[in-house]
Amino acid sequence: MSGTLVLWSDALLDYDLGDHPLDPVRVELTIALARGLGVLDRPDVAVEAPVAATDADLERVHDRGYLQAVRIAPDDPFFSGWGLGTGDNPIFDRMHEASALVAGATQRAAEAVWTGEVTRAVNVAGGLHHAMRARAAGFCVYNDPAVAISRMLELGAERVAYVDIDVHHGDGVQALFWDDPRVLTISLHESPMTLFPGTGFPHETGGSGAVGTAVNVALPVYTDDSGWLRAFHAVVPPVLRAFQPQVLFTQCGADTYVRDPLANLALTVDGQRAAYVALRALADELCDGRWVATGGGGYALVEAVPRAWTHLLAVATGTPLAPETLTPVAWRELVGQRIEQRRGQGRPRMLAADGTIPVRMTDGADASFIPYGEGEHRVDPAIRATREAVFPAYALTL
Repeated sequence: MSGTLVLWSDALLDYDLGDHPLDPVRVELTIALARGLGVLDRPDVAVEAPVAATDADLERVHDRGYLQAVRIAPDDPFFSGWGLGTGDNPIFDRMHEASALVAGATQRAAEAVWTGEVTRAVNVAGGLHHAMRARAAGFCVYNDPAVAISRMLELGAERVAYVDIDVHHGDGVQALFWDDPRVLTISLHESPMTLFPGTGFPHETGGSGAVGTAVNVALPVYTDDSGWLRAFHAVVPPVLRAFQPQVLFTQCGADTYVRDPLANLALTVDGQRAAYVALRALADELCDGRWVATGGGGYALVEAVPRAWTHLLAVATGTPLAPETLTPVAWRELVGQRIEQRRGQGRPRMLAADGTIPVRMTDGADASFIPYGEGEHRVDPAIRATREAVFPAYALTL
């Protein structure tokens, strides 16, 4: 078992909600940047076009009636319900087909890792973690992480760990596996007191037969690299070591970025890179390297997402990229072209806050941190609340 599978085809760009923050250009620019830096040409890396999840695949986590609603909504101008047709989840052409393809890509990643075909697999277009059993939510139609995890359970997995580092709580995945002790969900996110979806409090710890398998770290606004990494290392490694997962699944939303327009944390690309390195190390330590990774949120379409997820792809496929690596000139030219196209389409969200296109793969930040227990940090009340809620379930020292 070796190597990395990357799921990609331009058809994944069809998950396009129109003039909307979730612009598929972010994944187009990610793949272009990764290719430009040679990440996808590394030894033992395979790039594969995905196929759509079937209805049977989707019905492991979604109601059949909901699938039918997703199918018919684009052809019914009076359609309403199921969380569709809202500002967050507008109805778009071929909505079922585009959503099922994203789910199929993530499911294929999970199957390849679980069966030993590869050690790691990545779908940067995935991570649609808010979709519920019978409702679209938070820009998400089908919950591809849940579809993929349920497939691994179907294939015999007994302990799957899901770690969600998106700025928003991974509520859909938590809800779908709330009562299943085989699935550990850990989410680090901005406090639900200040951000959608309003869930993810420390006291949310799992159903009656699965207490301790939902872990939530609710971080205060403006948490930066040092605070975020302090919280991550204070909670995630000890809980994972206690749970002993067979495979690690991560949702790697890049909307924790300091200039993300939809949220209020303050990580840099350097801090996000450090998170990916830590996640791979945990997969290597606990799961014989088995790691499935997806993208997720991320609305700084030029500044953050392509660089963050190219770092993710580099970490998953081999050696992390040096932070000072230059972005290719051809990539910067492509970004400029896409900015002009979006302006012409009346979709001007792409331009970076300071009007620039990144020249290096770093923000020049120091992604170091002081471990929990050494001194005091503003994130420590959040850390304590989570540890007090879940550590007893694993007989861990507070």
